[in-house]
Amino acid sequence: WYQRRVREAVVSTQSTGPHLPFSQSVLDCLPKLPWSIADYEFVLREDLRHLCVCSVDPPGCTDIDDALHFRKLGNGNAEVGVHIADLSYFVRPGSALDLEAQKRGTSVYLCDKRIDMVPDVLSSNLCSLRSNEDRLAFSAIFEMTPDGQIVNRKFCKTVIRSVASLTYAEAQILIDDKNRVDPLSEGLRGLNELAKKLKQQRIEAGALTLASPEVRFHIDSETHDPIGIETKELKETNSMIEEFMLLANCEVARYIEKAFPQCAVLRRHPSPPLSNFDLLVNAAAVKGVKVSCSSNRELAYSLEHADVPGDPFFNILLRIVSTRCMMQAVYFCSGMLPEEEYFHYGLAVPCYTHFTSPIRRYPDLLVHRLLAASVGYDKTYTELLDRNKVHEWCENLNYRHHQAQLVQRSSIALHTQLYFKEKCLDEDAYILFVRRNAIVVLVRRYGLESTIFLKSDKQSNVEFNYEEEKCKLTIGKVTLQMFDRVIVQISVEDCSIQHRKLRMKLVNPIIPGVSVEPIYVTLGKDEHLPKPDSLKPS
Repeated sequence: WYQRRVREAVVSTQSTGPHLPFSQSVLDCLPKLPWSIADYEFVLREDLRHLCVCSVDPPGCTDIDDALHFRKLGNGNAEVGVHIADLSYFVRPGSALDLEAQKRGTSVYLCDKRIDMVPDVLSSNLCSLRSNEDRLAFSAIFEMTPDGQIVNRKFCKTVIRSVASLTYAEAQILIDDKNRVDPLSEGLRGLNELAKKLKQQRIEAGALTLASPEVRFHIDSETHDPIGIETKELKETNSMIEEFMLLANCEVARYIEKAFPQCAVLRRHPSPPLSNFDLLVNAAAVKGVKVSCSSNRELAYSLEHADVPGDPFFNILLRIVSTRCMMQAVYFCSGMLPEEEYFHYGLAVPCYTHFTSPIRRYPDLLVHRLLAASVGYDKTYTELLDRNKVHEWCENLNYRHHQAQLVQRSSIALHTQLYFKEKCLDEDAYILFVRRNAIVVLVRRYGLESTIFLKSDKQSNVEFNYEEEKCKLTIGKVTLQMFDRVIVQISVEDCSIQHRKLRMKLVNPIIPGVSVEPIYVTLGKDEHLPKPDSLKPS
C-alpha cells in the first residue's frame, strides 16, 4: 500500500502538468466506437495498404507512432516510406481535446505506467499503427540510391495496413536469419543496410554519438513492485529505426521552414561554450587520450578514436561524460531567431524538428498541421501563423518536456529504492566524476549513478588532497581518478519513510577509516551471493 501511494505521489507532486483522468469535455471529442475510416478519406489520401509496412518498437509498446516500408525500384534505387500516425485527423485545433493535449505537452513514461497526452482510445487504439488494421498516416516517402542519397521525396496523407508489429529483438532475428527471404525480412535487411550508410554520413558530417545509461525494470504483475533491473540492450535495429526517424525529421524541418519561415516549429541544440569541455579534456588527458572540442566534428572524431588498451568500457564512459557537457535542446519558432541559430549541434544539421511521434509529443502535432497545410491537404488557422503564439507554445512545451524528464527520473529512483530495499550488494562500478570530498560512480550492471561522500572516521584522521585539473582525489596513500574501476556497496538507507534513499559506499580500493567491509549476503533474504572476483586484493 505504501509503495503504491508513493508512486502516485511521485506523479502528483512533481509533475506540474495535468495528470488526472481526462475530463468529460475531452472525452466528448473522441470518435464513437466501433470506428472505421470514412470512404472519402480514400479519395483524399494515397492508399498504401498493398505495401509491406511494419513497425519496430520496445516490448510492450502500445502507442505505435511510426512504421516503415522498403521496396526496390526498377532503376536500382529503393523506396523508403516513413509512416507516422495521423493524430491531427482526430485532434482538431481549438477543441477541448486539443487544448488538453497542449497543456500536457507530452506523454510521461514511468517505470510501471504511462500518463498519456491524449486518451487511450487514440494513443493505443485508433491512432496506434497496429498490425493488420487499416490506419491513417502521414507519410514521408523517399527514393534513395544504394549509397543512401535522396533522389526524390514526397509528403502525403495515406492509409496503411501494417503487416507486423515487431520488437527490436524480433526484427533483429529476421534480419540475421539469411534463410528467410520473405518480403518482410528482405525489407528489414534493405532498411538496415541503408540505415548504416545514413549513420556513417551523419558521423562524417560531425554528428555526435553520445551515451546515457538507461535501465529497465521487471515489474511484478500483481504487486506492481520491481523484481528485476537491467540496463537496456541496444541492437542494430534500434539504430535502424533511429536513422529513419532522424531522416524524416530533418526533411520535414526543411520543408515546413521553407513554407512557413516565420512560424515553423523547429528544434535546435545550441553549441556548448568551450569551457563546458574542460573536465572532459582534462580527464581524457590523464588517460593519455586527446579530445578536441573546437567543433562538433572534431569532438565526434575524438570520441570515435578514444581508446585505452585493456579498458573496453572507457569509450562509453567518455561519451557519458560528454553528454553532461551539452546544452539542452529546445523547441522554438523559426520567426523568433536568425537562421544561423537554427543549428542542431548534436545532430550536425542546420534545421531540425520533431515529426515522428505525434501521439506522445504535442510539437509533432503542430508540425503535422504545418506540413498538411504545406502539401495542400489542410488549411492553416490564425494561431498557427502567429509567431508570438507559436513562440508561447514552444516555451510551454520546453517546460513540460523538462518536467516530464524530472518525473521519469524520480520514477526510476523510486523503483530502484524498492528493488534494493531488502538488499545489500557489492558491485563493480566506475568513477564518473571526482569532487573535493566525494566521487560520482556508475554501476554498469544496473545503470545506476550515485554520489559517494567520503569522510574518515575520527580515529584514522586521513588526509584528503584534491587536484581538480588532474581529476583526482588522493586519500592517504590511495588515489581515486576519473574512469577508475572501484567496488561499491549498494543498500537503501531507511532512516525514515519520507527520506528513504539509495546509498552507496566505497568498498575497494581499501582506504582505512574511509572504505567499508564487503558484504557477501543479501540482507533480509536466505540467498547467498558469490564473492565478486574484483574484491580480491589489487
